[in-house]
Amino acid sequence: MGLLLREEAERLEEELLSPLASLSSRTRGRDRPEEPCKVRTEFQRDRDRIIHSKAFRRLKHKTQVFIAPEGDHYRTRLTHTLEVAQIARTIARALRLNEDLTEAIALGHDLGHTPFGHAGEEALNEVVPGGFKHNEQSLRVVEVLEGEGGLNLTWEVRDGIAHHTGPVKPQTLEGQVICYADRIAYINHDIDDALRAGIITLEDLPRDCLEVLGYEHRQRINTMVLDVIENSWGKNYITMSSRVQEATDTLRAFLFKHVYIGSRAKAEEGKAKRMLKELYYFYLEHPEYLPPSKRPEDDLHRRACDYIAGMTDRFAILQYQRLFVPSGFPL
Repeated sequence: MGLLLREEAERLEEELLSPLASLSSRTRGRDRPEEPCKVRTEFQRDRDRIIHSKAFRRLKHKTQVFIAPEGDHYRTRLTHTLEVAQIARTIARALRLNEDLTEAIALGHDLGHTPFGHAGEEALNEVVPGGFKHNEQSLRVVEVLEGEGGLNLTWEVRDGIAHHTGPVKPQTLEGQVICYADRIAYINHDIDDALRAGIITLEDLPRDCLEVLGYEHRQRINTMVLDVIENSWGKNYITMSSRVQEATDTLRAFLFKHVYIGSRAKAEEGKAKRMLKELYYFYLEHPEYLPPSKRPEDDLHRRACDYIAGMTDRFAILQYQRLFVPSGFPL
């Protein structure tokens, strides 16, 4: 009976989903073949593996925008991930795409993000040979760092994680949905957090954008989501209307100018970047402080990068204090 549950789920996908959807029964597969689950489809298994990973649990203590905020209601990397998953599932369901694949990509897309948000990413990018990109690190997390030799996810999930940002688009529509859901989520929740922190006021937001998207948080998300659904219906790509896309891009540019760069929200970023760089150089000089290498071919730079990228904000601070701050002489 158990085996029939998975087969029934696969049959329903073929019957109910759009011809443009990715079917779990037709996945390109895993790097290491495995016996099918008796109950879950392949994309459902991937979703579950991501949720149960240590990297996913660490997201709750990684900064989104505000470093070490005193309030309890500011977003973290984990709550951002959950908001992306919710938005993406709504779009996927409306377009009759594979909701399980969409959710798995959403939950895994930021697993490789550094402590202290994009400040941490910038710090590692400036010191690691070859640079650092969080989407590439997210792929490395699921392929190499988690478990014993990675999570062995399906090709479709890994493609969506690797290309959720950057010039190369995911090859599945489900992956392309994440590109939009990610941006919809962070633009709107970063506005919400910035308003709560007093960094900006509602009057500061570009009025022409609000007239298109809405004056309230939920209105703006709803407008963007509905626009993606309406303009992607029946197409082999995911898109927005030019009007909503322009308003969305203008809001994003506003955030870069007034929140992401030079605002009080970013006052601690310089400290965070210096701290991560000092940790990186310390581990290069003292590799005995690093955990064992996951792969023999990984050099010292790669090992130090992996270790720091996997840290939470508070663990990075604790490591820095332990290594660089005198603890006093016991009497």
